Amino acid sequence: MLYRLEEPIYLYLFTIIPAIIVIFLLVFWWKKRTQKKFASNALLSKLAPNVSVFKSVLKLFFFIIGISFLIIAMVNPKMGTKLKTIKREGVDVVFALDVSKSMLAEDIAPNRLEKSKQIISKIIDKLGSDRVGIIIYAGNAYPLLPITTDHAAAKMFLQNASPDLVSSQGTAINDALNLAKTYYNNEEQTNRFLIIISDGEDHQEETKQFAKNISNDGIKVFTIGVGTEKGGPIPLKVNGSLIGYKKYKGETVLTQRNPILLKGIAEAAEGNYIDGNLTEKPVKAIEEIITNAQKSEFETKQFSDYKDQYQWFLGIGIFFLILDIFLLDKKTKWLKKVDLFNEEK
Repeated sequence: MLYRLEEPIYLYLFTIIPAIIVIFLLVFWWKKRTQKKFASNALLSKLAPNVSVFKSVLKLFFFIIGISFLIIAMVNPKMGTKLKTIKREGVDVVFALDVSKSMLAEDIAPNRLEKSKQIISKIIDKLGSDRVGIIIYAGNAYPLLPITTDHAAAKMFLQNASPDLVSSQGTAINDALNLAKTYYNNEEQTNRFLIIISDGEDHQEETKQFAKNISNDGIKVFTIGVGTEKGGPIPLKVNGSLIGYKKYKGETVLTQRNPILLKGIAEAAEGNYIDGNLTEKPVKAIEEIITNAQKSEFETKQFSDYKDQYQWFLGIGIFFLILDIFLLDKKTKWLKKVDLFNEEK
């Protein structure tokens, strides 16, 4: 059984309960102080013999319980009763993200890698029931996220992508292409897309043949280039602070985008190359491609039948507030005998 809170922000309202208690204590203290100015305790007990401190505390308790249950009702706990297999229609989209050191160049703001993440994130936002997966590569290729319908998880994993996650530097695009093949379920025959986002630096010519092979398997390949042809240095940072730039034989290394190679990969796979320096351009282009693609039906499992539970908490809360309203401050006969607060002394 699974629980989910629909509006957890209302849990902050519980902070008013200590304030209610403090206000009650201050009012109680003020009343006692004022009464002492008016008459002695002995005289007050004769003038108002049925006033009960216990009843006042009990009314406060009922009021707090009632308010607490009303807050929980506003949060609206939901309960998932079972795991259902549901059918959805969509395509499979796998992103192959270059996380080599050259992607840290800041020739486009904030840097090539962050720009790539922005593009992927916005494309994910445009997906409907489509499935998404993420591969990262530099000197090696690694599965960052297996293919899933959980777009929120995809965006969360995406934010963690960095050069630190790969063991060696370089640009193993061929490994990424081979890894991408394992992401798709051939039995489901969904439309399959592979989107490579890179600056194109250090990609090898044989990559075109790899791209052609993956296209023959029915996977549509698109490349998005980030960075400028003018290029920029690769910053070296420690704890976010710039300490210098990457050098080779004493000279600062300049990394440049290689759109020609990225275009060649796309053409070999019968896909398209898209300039990624302006975020909206690749987002709109990929959105249009996926929107016009034929959707295939596939199965996915998720908790369903989440049922609202707020009505129970609302009913209990109203019950205790009604008790608070109709409970009088006067003593009852049996409470006079109990005298919990030594009110008769």
